[in-house]
Amino acid sequence: MLNNLISPKTKKKSKIIGRGYGSGVGGHTVGKGQKGQKSRSGYSKPRPGFEGGQMPLSRRLPKLRGFKRGYFKSKSHNTVLNLSDLEGLGLTRVSFESLKEKGLLGGFSKKQEVKILSGGKISRKVEIVGIKISKKAQEKVEKAGGKVTA
Repeated sequence: MLNNLISPKTKKKSKIIGRGYGSGVGGHTVGKGQKGQKSRSGYSKPRPGFEGGQMPLSRRLPKLRGFKRGYFKSKSHNTVLNLSDLEGLGLTRVSFESLKEKGLLGGFSKKQEVKILSGGKISRKVEIVGIKISKKAQEKVEKAGGKVTA
């Protein structure tokens, strides 16, 4: 009978430290070891990168002045044009060369890419040759009677 009784579930007591030898926890050093920064009251972890007053690694390394990381440099210069930009040009055939002549593309020595987006309206027939174009912009150009060739 007594062996079938279930022991009641009790909450685990939280550890109380620093209440003398009779508490069963520590006593003299109350579980904090001996001496040092971590044994003192008010201790909190130092900020990341702090090395106890020694000059930190981030400041010991040279700065490499004038060094540019090529990985982050853009390999190409992208220009975005809207259909409203083409409307005011008065061109019937739009190509990379014609846009460069009109001054819409800067004189970049790197590879340059152009894409036409569907912003604005176009009412004239325009033939777009060899320029990337969004699907919506292509639909608007074809609706106005123009055509797009890759």
